Amino acid sequence: MRFAALALLQTTRLTLRPSMPADAADFRALERDPEVMRYLNGGHPVDQEEADPDAPFLMPRGTEPHVWTARLAAGEAFVGWFCLWPEDDGLAELGYRLARAFWGRGLASEGAAALIAWGFTAAGYGRIVSTTMVVNQGSRRVMEKIGMTHTRTVPFTSGDPIPGSEQGDVWYELTRAAWQAGRGH
Repeated sequence: MRFAALALLQTTRLTLRPSMPADAADFRALERDPEVMRYLNGGHPVDQEEADPDAPFLMPRGTEPHVWTARLAAGEAFVGWFCLWPEDDGLAELGYRLARAFWGRGLASEGAAALIAWGFTAAGYGRIVSTTMVVNQGSRRVMEKIGMTHTRTVPFTSGDPIPGSEQGDVWYELTRAAWQAGRGH
C-alpha cells in the first residue's frame, strides 16, 4: 500500500495540518503538563532532551511523517496534535494529545473523526485502532463517539506502574466497512 500524502484537514472548529519543526515548542509544552501526561507516564513532565528514546508513547518534534498539528480554525490557537500511525499496509493507530485548556469541548472527537475519514478515504486503511488505559474515561469516550468499538482489555506490561494501570489497557477499533455503514453508505 502506498501511503497518501498528509493533507490539510478542516473541521468546523479545527484546522489539522501536517506537523512541522515550528510546532515543536507547542508539543514540548504539552509534555510538560502533568495532567496531559497523567495516563502516559503517571503525570511526570517530560523534557525531550532528557527523555527516554524508547518511551512507550509518541513525543512529536514536528518532523514525524504521520502527525498533524491541530489549531483552532478561528484564531489559530494551538489545540494539540493527532496522529494516524501506519502499523502495516491496511492498519493504522490513532493517537491524539490536547492541551488541557481544550479538554471537554468535543475537539478531540472532532479532530479524530476527521483523521479517521482521511484514513479510510485517502490513505486506504481497512482498519484503525487506538488504545488507552482502562481508567482514562475521557479518551475512551472519544473513541466511542467516533464509532470505535472496544475489542479487548490487556494487562499492564510496561515498566513503571501508573496509578490505575493495574486495570490494564483497552483497545478499540473501527473498520472501513463499519465506518461506511455508520455514515449511511
